[in-house]
Amino acid sequence: MNHLLMKKQLEHFFIEDIAEGDVTTESIIGKENRARAMILAKENGIMAGSNVVTLGYELIDRSIKVDLKVKDGDRFKAGEVIGYIEGPVCQLLAGERVILNLLQRMSGIASLTNAVIKRLNDPTIRICDTRKTTPGLRQFEKYAVRCGGGYNHRRTLSDAVLLKENHLLAGGGILKSVESVRSRIGHMVKIEVETTNELEVLDAIEAKVDVIMFDNASPAEVLEYVKLVPHYIRTEVSGGINIENIENYRGCGCDYISLGALTHSVKATDLSFLLLEGEV
Repeated sequence: MNHLLMKKQLEHFFIEDIAEGDVTTESIIGKENRARAMILAKENGIMAGSNVVTLGYELIDRSIKVDLKVKDGDRFKAGEVIGYIEGPVCQLLAGERVILNLLQRMSGIASLTNAVIKRLNDPTIRICDTRKTTPGLRQFEKYAVRCGGGYNHRRTLSDAVLLKENHLLAGGGILKSVESVRSRIGHMVKIEVETTNELEVLDAIEAKVDVIMFDNASPAEVLEYVKLVPHYIRTEVSGGINIENIENYRGCGCDYISLGALTHSVKATDLSFLLLEGEV
């Protein structure tokens, strides 16, 4: 993740949550009181977000020590200690919620991504995310996809051209829209076109785009469309695909499968932040 951008986002999140201070903790514990805490896994998962913990607590209080036992991309089991944090109690608890929220969501995304890859069980196809991310959390969520073994699609609208249904309607179809795009963009920018039937696939081939997306195509349709596409054009399938039906696309011949579900409807991994008795 981009360190400067992550720092800026974390600062914003802390300001939102802490505001003028933690009135609960500060009312019962002195600022000089120190303690040791642990992050405990309540279920199996894939780790994502170690930098959130280290940088997050660095922003809260540089004296806080973080000792993580699991690296990003590693598996952990229910009952396993993810890491230990030591420092002033007030500061540990002030940063707890924001850090744990992000860590749980990111680990949930990494875990789901990894589960999808295993369910598909086809190393010739890359699993990708989409731009269906939570506003403000895109860099965190897309990083988590990579921790789970997946790949990132566009990060922003400026990364590449993706001509979808509404663009093609407004631009007069695939051939005319691609021609218009090519007259305006630089030679380093790739062009992808969304297609919904064989005629549109043939138009995209004629336009010599870089990537053809088969939108909401069944596995049988993908098998037929792929046969039409020359080797120099990459193929992607997207729309209506999730962990329940992903295995139906095994061996379909496409290069990429993108799933909005990796980020827009993921279940957070169950993690707990606990002060250790006898160390407060």
